[in-house]
Amino acid sequence: MRSAEIERNTRETRIKLRLCLDGGDYKIDTECGFLDHMMELFAVHSGFGLNIECRGDTNVDFHHTVEDVGIVLGQAFLSAIGDKRGIARYADVTIPMDEALVLCAADISGRGTLNYALKIETAKVSDESDEVRAKAVGLFDTELIEEFFIAFTREARVTLHLVQLFGRNTHHIIECAFKAFARAMRKAVEVNGDALPSSKGVL
Repeated sequence: MRSAEIERNTRETRIKLRLCLDGGDYKIDTECGFLDHMMELFAVHSGFGLNIECRGDTNVDFHHTVEDVGIVLGQAFLSAIGDKRGIARYADVTIPMDEALVLCAADISGRGTLNYALKIETAKVSDESDEVRAKAVGLFDTELIEEFFIAFTREARVTLHLVQLFGRNTHHIIECAFKAFARAMRKAVEVNGDALPSSKGVL
């Protein structure tokens, strides 16, 4: 089983995360309802086993929580993928949700690169999955979505392109992005043999 467990503690967040690329249950609790929702989508559509527990300074805002979850998820992915032998390596997926359409292309390249081309015009999005917390601390900052993907790609050493083709509704655009991300990663880690998918002999 390609899996990893990471525990990371700083003055801003305390995170325990377990990732299994070959399947399993999921349990998400980051104290940020919108991030929980996105991580649940990621787990369901990737088919990965995923357990995340995060306690952070959400009394300030969600920045550290979102960025640090991206960091730890990326670290766990890099560890779990191992020597990368036999993986598909490349994948691209386009996901619709009502009027929104987002493409994600992934390359498990050993190089952390992000092309973030989501055109999110609103600064906030409703934390629909946790109304009580949303009322207490306000709405989720949409700029944090890019911070999550920057952190993930850097730590996972993955090249990722997220391109919005259509969309007006902020929630739909972000949800499309996470679903496309999940399904692209699912396809990219599929094992089809034992060869290393690189002419250089290293990834």
